[in-house]
Amino acid sequence: MEIHLDGERVEVPAGARLGDLLPGRAGRCSVAVIRPAIEEDAAESQEVRFVTSAGDSVAEIAEPAMVSRLFRPGLSEHLRLHWQDRHAAAFGPFKSDIRPAREPGRYERGDVILGCGGYEPSRSYLIFARMRHTADYGAPAGGGVIGRVVTGRGLLDRIVEGDRIVEVERIFRRADRSHAVITRDAGFPLEDGMQVISYVEADVEGFRGEGIDIRTARSVEHFLLAVQNGRFPVDRSSSTYIADTHLVPTKVPADLPGPRLEGTITVRTAGKSSGAVYIYTQGVSASPVHTVVGRVRHGLELVRFAGEGDLLAIRAEPERFDLVGLDLGEAEAVAARRGITLTADAAEGDRVVVGQTPATTLEVLAAGAVKVTTEPSAHVISITLDEAAAPRSVTIFREVTGLKHHAVGKMPLVFTFEDVFLFKPKIGKGVGIIPENTPTGEVPAFTLAMTNDSRRGAGMVGVRTTPNAEFGPTSEPLTGTNVIGNVLDAGNLAGMREGATVYVREVK
Repeated sequence: MEIHLDGERVEVPAGARLGDLLPGRAGRCSVAVIRPAIEEDAAESQEVRFVTSAGDSVAEIAEPAMVSRLFRPGLSEHLRLHWQDRHAAAFGPFKSDIRPAREPGRYERGDVILGCGGYEPSRSYLIFARMRHTADYGAPAGGGVIGRVVTGRGLLDRIVEGDRIVEVERIFRRADRSHAVITRDAGFPLEDGMQVISYVEADVEGFRGEGIDIRTARSVEHFLLAVQNGRFPVDRSSSTYIADTHLVPTKVPADLPGPRLEGTITVRTAGKSSGAVYIYTQGVSASPVHTVVGRVRHGLELVRFAGEGDLLAIRAEPERFDLVGLDLGEAEAVAARRGITLTADAAEGDRVVVGQTPATTLEVLAAGAVKVTTEPSAHVISITLDEAAAPRSVTIFREVTGLKHHAVGKMPLVFTFEDVFLFKPKIGKGVGIIPENTPTGEVPAFTLAMTNDSRRGAGMVGVRTTPNAEFGPTSEPLTGTNVIGNVLDAGNLAGMREGATVYVREVK
């Protein structure tokens, strides 16, 4: 049988199962399986996406025949901004078969007009109306309006000299989804001619062939953090998007509000869902609380058919560049592999990277160089966190130490006495630490714990080097103690002094 796996033709024996096609798959991620019949149901819409150097927009073309006749392969090579004024912007020139009427037409904002210069069809232009006006654009009788921008109309005001239409894409719709199945069943039977889409691939905003734009560096970094483990959990889904909320709440800057077209990836920047990552399956208008961070290059069918509870494999280009938490030797190897010049603050002995400048992937790649701050390995405490037993407390701990964003976090050591080490990370007002995973018997040595809201010292983090059945690691009663994990290299604690910044590295 012939199967189309992620765009590649693969031969499999009759009776093969999904697990035979994807033998190395972990089994948790969902894939889209599309039976051949759906290809017969695939339908072309009358919508065209204009990918420009200033952003994207979608226009609905009035006549289906016009889409095929005009938007032919290679058209975008001719679509540079030729002229603009407050009324309109024109891209071209290119050849067409129009017959200019030599009379003015009336236009509305968002109209897409086919006209020509000097009434010569060999010098035709695509003209986008910015406002209501009347003009003679060398258009055919009736004004030459071939369509209207339906999504991304704000792009009309952002076009400046030097911009061009990079790509013109016809948008395909699937008329019948009844032949598509989302499954993670390795025993799913395959049929000849099936399509299998096993992953989503995305290009991030600001990373294109012609250069790197660092204006979106911080919001893109959040997206790369969200998908750095290669997984996209579908926590919410609707008729227009799927969303991953596992990093909610996180403050993300609104670097690039813009139209949320089909395949666009955004991050919410405000509200209760700030930090959630969205992938759109249908175009919707721009929102001031969403910032564009990327676009799906492959696997949009998988996104379209996925629902709540599905886990999707995802790749992002470029992959995140984050050296924090690596041993210095490992960091040097990663930088060399990616063609980045690395400068360290020290090189003697075993050292761990605890900071990097620039901090974001796009800035590092644009500069081609990175500086790292390191600490001796003996100054870094390795820990494990028990997220299953104390999910809220662990989430708070990762947030306040920085472990939410990097493999190494930090917190101040405020007090030591006898067998107890106490840390006081800065926790914001209103953050509730509910009692969870409170111990009922003897607490083993080197247990990591956080004081909950039942005690005045809520938010204190502690570790005790000896077991104790009466008090927890923060010297509070057991009812006021939330156990969140364990310290692995206890010997490193011995050299810690009050007032020091203690670095912690999570081992998973």
